[in-house]
Amino acid sequence: MQLLKNLRTKLQSKKIWITLIIITSLYIFINVKVRCYESIYKGDEKNFVGVIEKIKETAYGYSLTLKSKEKLIVYTTKCNYSLGDMVLIEGKLEKPKNNTVLNTFNYKEYLYRNKIYYILEASNITLIKKNKNIIYKLKNKLDNYMDTFASKNYLKSFILGDTSYLGNDVYNSYQENGICHLLSIGSFHITCLSILILFILKKLKINDDLSHLFLFIVIFFYLFLTDFPIPILRVYLYLILKFLNKKFNLNLTPIKIFILTIIITCFINPFYIYHKGFLYSYSISLILIINKDKITGNYFTKLIKISIISFIASIPFNIYFNYSINLLSIFYNLFYVPVFNLIVFPMSLVTLIVPILDNLFYNIMKFLNNISFSLNNLTFGILILKKMSLLILILYLIMMIFIIKSILEYKKTGIIILVIVLIVHYNINNFISKDFFMIIDVNQGDSSLFYSNNKTVLIDTGGLYKKNVSENTIIMLKSLGIKKIDYLFLTHGDFDHMGDSIYLINNFKVNEVYMNSNEINLKESELIKVLDKKKISYVFFKEKDNLIVNNLNIIELNGLNDDENTSSLVLYILFKNKKILMMGDAGVLVEDYILNKYNLVDIDYLKVGHHGSNTSSSKKFIDTIKPKYSFISVGLNNRYNHPNEEVLDNLNNSKIYRTDINGSIEVDLSKNKIITYDVNR
Repeated sequence: MQLLKNLRTKLQSKKIWITLIIITSLYIFINVKVRCYESIYKGDEKNFVGVIEKIKETAYGYSLTLKSKEKLIVYTTKCNYSLGDMVLIEGKLEKPKNNTVLNTFNYKEYLYRNKIYYILEASNITLIKKNKNIIYKLKNKLDNYMDTFASKNYLKSFILGDTSYLGNDVYNSYQENGICHLLSIGSFHITCLSILILFILKKLKINDDLSHLFLFIVIFFYLFLTDFPIPILRVYLYLILKFLNKKFNLNLTPIKIFILTIIITCFINPFYIYHKGFLYSYSISLILIINKDKITGNYFTKLIKISIISFIASIPFNIYFNYSINLLSIFYNLFYVPVFNLIVFPMSLVTLIVPILDNLFYNIMKFLNNISFSLNNLTFGILILKKMSLLILILYLIMMIFIIKSILEYKKTGIIILVIVLIVHYNINNFISKDFFMIIDVNQGDSSLFYSNNKTVLIDTGGLYKKNVSENTIIMLKSLGIKKIDYLFLTHGDFDHMGDSIYLINNFKVNEVYMNSNEINLKESELIKVLDKKKISYVFFKEKDNLIVNNLNIIELNGLNDDENTSSLVLYILFKNKKILMMGDAGVLVEDYILNKYNLVDIDYLKVGHHGSNTSSSKKFIDTIKPKYSFISVGLNNRYNHPNEEVLDNLNNSKIYRTDINGSIEVDLSKNKIITYDVNR
């Protein structure tokens, strides 16, 4: 009893809380920034024995998480195994790569924070022992059972917490509308489950201690089943601490209980501080707890206040992670939150028990998805905001706490500050004059971005089958605060140059499109239909046509019309005293034509023709134009063996950069500085 009394006394002291916060901060800093985690593998191992923890279907096969000596991500084209199976995998270890496009998802960092240091490309998998673990058995049975439902993707999202089955189109739609938090398991699920379990146990006259013990065991089992999602972990820890606080009369306020929850979570895994789910869930929940006394009224009044608080609290993270906010998401949440809480989530559980409701549930979700897709067309509410530094993020968070307090007290000050800050941030590029261009890594394809004093030119989009490479381009544009592509040039109709053009136009604002004057092929014809539908003007760029974009003068040099490559736009771009030549896929025939007609010498930057193929970049052409820097857009280990060794020899007197080695290549035209986004940096 004396020990408990001492604990109560200490927990009321400010010093103990300051000490706990300092110790936690040091623990996070040491583990995240000081300690260097390394693999126990050397990298040359060929055989690996382990247990399959996760199985995910990908566009090219399957991704497995293997628990071996350490966790490995395994890629395989076939998978006839179940969770919990022990297998022998033969294959080759590869280190994960950094992102090669600025401000896009860094897979290497993501795996490192999950203590995964190698990817295993499997050549053969042999079963050693079938699963006997009861949790894995339940997971497998539940997964197989859900596969029999038309609504399986939604059941797996709402019950198992796996949103990967929903598809990028659905998830991105909800994310753009600011309602993607509804697609995964959250605190509402556990709160409802807790209330239901405790109510039933109370009716059965089970005492309070046993009821809560049973509840904690059930939730812990559910945590295992769903791979410990952070929102559930948060609620689970909070419920335990709240119960202990009441049981032992510790006199802790809700805020102190929540701080303890954060501290315990960070000691479980300090890398959680990088996790979106952690930052969104904990910060919004903390602000809601701080303002709990002001969230009053009936259900809908409370819902409006919670929606406003959640929206404002999430603004810094939406800018930091997504580079945009949707002002209309407050209103979308007023519709979607009650629908999901009162209909979708309960119905997902009922459908699992009563399969006859499957088609109804599926159609309800399809209807809600279609509404979300329609709302995506209301682009006037979306603000694209430039990526900010960590320091600015912290300042934003502090400011949002003040703004929320002001709004809940019905003062205008908070709204005025919020509007001013967002207006300044939205127009930040208007205050900063910058000129640069970038060869974007789109794998085996071409795409180049030119930016001059807040005007944007994109030359080609790239294109890959089974993947929209322009997703990365759009993310990068948003992160730079670029809100539209003023001019989109498509050098010719090959898929690796314009294959993503329709996707890009459907998902990002494009003002005007320029194409070559050759005969229109099927892909270009499909694009023109989309342009006509969206009322986007397009121009057929001919030889000697030019376009002035602030400090850039873009001139077309190619007058030949034959096959796609021969008809490719060849763009000569002048920036003050700098000369840039973009060769598209133009071959030797075009090079000879240009040499005979134009006096091109001392080119500063050359985008090498046709990915370094031997059909372009003849010695005569290169020796005449004498490029200082040569950029080759080419895919890693591509099947064409680009770039050609002879071409590399021809370019030997220039400084060569390649996207397969250097990643995206950025050139600051004002400072004549080159930055690369190397996969191994």
